[in-house]
Amino acid sequence: MNDKKAQTRARILSAASSALVQRGPAEPSVGEVMGAAGLTVGGFYAHFESKDALMLEAFRQLLGRRRELMEQLDGDLPASERRALMAAFYLSRKHRDATEQGCPLPSSLSELVRLPEAFRTALAEHLELMVAELAASPEEAPSVLADIALMVGGLALARALGPGELSDRVLRAAKSAIV
Repeated sequence: MNDKKAQTRARILSAASSALVQRGPAEPSVGEVMGAAGLTVGGFYAHFESKDALMLEAFRQLLGRRRELMEQLDGDLPASERRALMAAFYLSRKHRDATEQGCPLPSSLSELVRLPEAFRTALAEHLELMVAELAASPEEAPSVLADIALMVGGLALARALGPGELSDRVLRAAKSAIV
């Protein structure tokens, strides 16, 4: 792929990622994404086979970025401390209010059942990688999955409530229940 085409593809993916975090993978239209990227719809198919292909790639990229952030945690810390640190960031006001590169799960989960199986496969792979990174032993895996579910649910509730006192309380309550 030539450099200009790669840059254009990256712009489209960036716009799709932002739309996905804000409204999930199903709702944003190709026209909306291309407009946000400063492009016309006519050039879309030179870069992606379909809207689902675009949104799946954006979904995978966003999940990968979440894992990259987690990998920045000190690997020498006990797994429980890494999970607590991850929860402190994930369940923060800053992350709740992130509209560009935040976690896509709160806005996407309810739509995954209506999208191609590849979306659920990407989610399953992400969860397995997260558990492998955060569980100190196989016996700890169910606890890690519970922590992840609590974090995603807590963030989803807090985002749905919007900035405010109750939303902040949801974040604090979920954070305090981790590990």
